[in-house]
Amino acid sequence: MSLNENITEFTSKLSPAADACVGLTILTVVLLSVLGNGLVLVICYRRRKKMVGSELLCVNLAVADFLCCICFYPLSVMSSFHHSWLGGNVTCIYYGFGCFIFGLCGMFTIAAISVTRYLKTCDSLLNTVQSDGANVRIACCATWVVATVWSSLPLFGWGEYVPEPYGLSCTIAWRNYHTSAKDAFYVICTFAFFTLVPILLIVVSQCQILHQVSSFTNSMSARGIHNNLRHTEKRLSMMFFCISLGFVIAWAPYAVVSFLFIFHKEHRYMAPGGFVFPALFAKSSHIYNPLIYFYFNKTFQRELRSLLLSIYSKLGVNQVGVNIGAGHQAPFPIHIQLQERGSIQKRNCKTKSKEKVVHASGCRPVFVCWGSKYTDSDKKPAEDCPPDNVLAGQLPTKNSECLIVTLMT
Repeated sequence: MSLNENITEFTSKLSPAADACVGLTILTVVLLSVLGNGLVLVICYRRRKKMVGSELLCVNLAVADFLCCICFYPLSVMSSFHHSWLGGNVTCIYYGFGCFIFGLCGMFTIAAISVTRYLKTCDSLLNTVQSDGANVRIACCATWVVATVWSSLPLFGWGEYVPEPYGLSCTIAWRNYHTSAKDAFYVICTFAFFTLVPILLIVVSQCQILHQVSSFTNSMSARGIHNNLRHTEKRLSMMFFCISLGFVIAWAPYAVVSFLFIFHKEHRYMAPGGFVFPALFAKSSHIYNPLIYFYFNKTFQRELRSLLLSIYSKLGVNQVGVNIGAGHQAPFPIHIQLQERGSIQKRNCKTKSKEKVVHASGCRPVFVCWGSKYTDSDKKPAEDCPPDNVLAGQLPTKNSECLIVTLMT
């Protein structure tokens, strides 16, 4: 290959303004994916001892999306603003090889999730087999091993990594189908066994799951039976269905364009810009999985609120919490808690009640220092050790303990 041909191959075929738009779009995908998948990984780490098999597969998918956006997409962003691919053939192989690994791993993981959910929902005899954590870990490792082995074959002459037609990304050389038998074998196997088969598994499994869950729901409703287990199973099925459907929809345009590109020795039938939109649409698949988790999964919502509260408390944010205690006997206490982070000093306070009050995380247990009690016999409050700053209408300082005010109604 001559120098002029090499420069033309790695030069963008788009206008500088279009390159800037592509770079900003990929940068947005990177930021949103890192934020969303990073939160998923943090939350899964916090509840790592309570995770089940399907959640481990979700972690595997989040790891693939997170690492792909961190390790490879920044190179495409910088190349877009530079109006040509940076680093030449070396970085092109690096980018194509890495993105192909994570793309295959994501597809295999979603296929494993679909099959796992199918076995749990539609085949109760295999529930004990598929729910075993060891088997799920083996499946996660297998996705990485198979994806890495198949993606590394172009490094040994079976296929090749080349720039995309628009010049700002690298992928498998689909048009090498016409050059040699080895390349043709690699391209056909990639589409048949590593694209079409996983997609068929995903579609068939999810359709069977939806049919089974719908039939079960209608049967229970006809009998007038309503339970939380049925509702939870339905939400989980919808969550994994949305994840699978979103992945297929995001990658379908890119797969179709690449498949058409195989059988045309020239790409005149489609402008270089026609390859940009399918590629960008495929990259959007890294964004919406965390949104689906947080929308459908109540556990993720609770863990996210707990994580945000812990972050606020560490940053020194004041918190006001109101807890209404509902006991079996009257009166019902109302606990009003004012909390401010900072160095906490112990202060002695003689109280009539030695009962500790349960409060929000980040504030250690304290005794009730001041309270007002209203009874049916007398309507006058009884004060216990009122702090001066509270009576004066002031909030606690940074050196004060958490203040608990208890009203008995």
